[in-house]
Amino acid sequence: MSKKALIVTRVSGFVPQFEMNNVRILQEMGYEIHYAANFDVVVYGKDNSRLEDTGIKCHSIPFGRSPFSRDVFRCYRMLKQLMIQQEFDLIHCHMPMTGVIARRAAEKVRKLTKRRIPVLYTAHGFHFYKGAPPAHWFYYFVERYYARYTDCLLLMNEEDFQRGSKFHVRGKTEYIPGIGMKPLPTAVESFDLRKEYNIPQDSKIVVSVGEMTERKNHQRMIKTMDRFRRQPLVYVICGTGPLECELHQMVQEMHLQKKVIFTGYCDTVADVLRQADVFAFPSLQEGLPVAVMEAMQAGLPVVGLNIRGNRDLIENKKGGFLLEEDIEEGYAGALQYLLKHPEEAAHMGQWNRKRVKKFSMEKVDNKMRKIYAELERES
Repeated sequence: MSKKALIVTRVSGFVPQFEMNNVRILQEMGYEIHYAANFDVVVYGKDNSRLEDTGIKCHSIPFGRSPFSRDVFRCYRMLKQLMIQQEFDLIHCHMPMTGVIARRAAEKVRKLTKRRIPVLYTAHGFHFYKGAPPAHWFYYFVERYYARYTDCLLLMNEEDFQRGSKFHVRGKTEYIPGIGMKPLPTAVESFDLRKEYNIPQDSKIVVSVGEMTERKNHQRMIKTMDRFRRQPLVYVICGTGPLECELHQMVQEMHLQKKVIFTGYCDTVADVLRQADVFAFPSLQEGLPVAVMEAMQAGLPVVGLNIRGNRDLIENKKGGFLLEEDIEEGYAGALQYLLKHPEEAAHMGQWNRKRVKKFSMEKVDNKMRKIYAELERES
């Protein structure tokens, strides 16, 4: 009988977007991969087609975002029943809500079956962090409590690692340098960003990549573009999300249709980045942002806030600018400097290219293979 591993996330697009390397490692170790998620909520990508032909067996559970939803206990029961039926040999959960539900269900199954099932939990960025709203610290006590049901707690940035190392984890706490960055895919020669979106040849291009949510804070950069009405600069936003209509309306009301371009879901992000001049990342909260790492690989200087995750990647004034305040003046000043000093911007981009090698796929793969193998031996 083959070994079975279960991956649990709240939204279905998470595994094809971020976890396929771990899937590959586990498959090479002889595991049959099962995936529990809400397949009606696709955040990354347009649909679930990327899971086809992966060998992954999918189980739909209607996970929600709120810990106070009446469906939480129903999801817990469904997940617990799945764990009992399938007799998994390893469980790897992600995202705060599903991290809690999966660890609680796994602990119950462990007691019922008397089987020691290794449970990993990857925190892609704790909800609590330096400067977080007081309400977010509710999650501190939740994460600290459920550490006792965790055989390996994986943390992706220095701030989380320092704090999480003090939790009473049943197994161990490990730092992992992100999800592992592959080289950017080969350029599509036929793709011309300027031609695709009618961007004038004399315009510089600033790009952001990210889901359209409050946390990603795209509205800050849109307001910043109001200061560049008479300058040859265009802002390109790649992504979709719940605030998409609101952001489109904001651009129309500010009469910035020629200055702000929405690509929607973009499967040519690498080519967009290659043809841009600056990467803007106004996000208010991050774990270890993949979008920033992709921009670094493309050799772009980065402008963002001095927040957890960003400062693990970018060194201020070497790889771009990390701002202390979320205000238009800060973004505008940084952009003006980079546009007026293209040689310095290029130097920052080259610094980023070298820096991001610390987060390569090879390094992450080697560490994850070791972690999985150790848990397998101990089970």
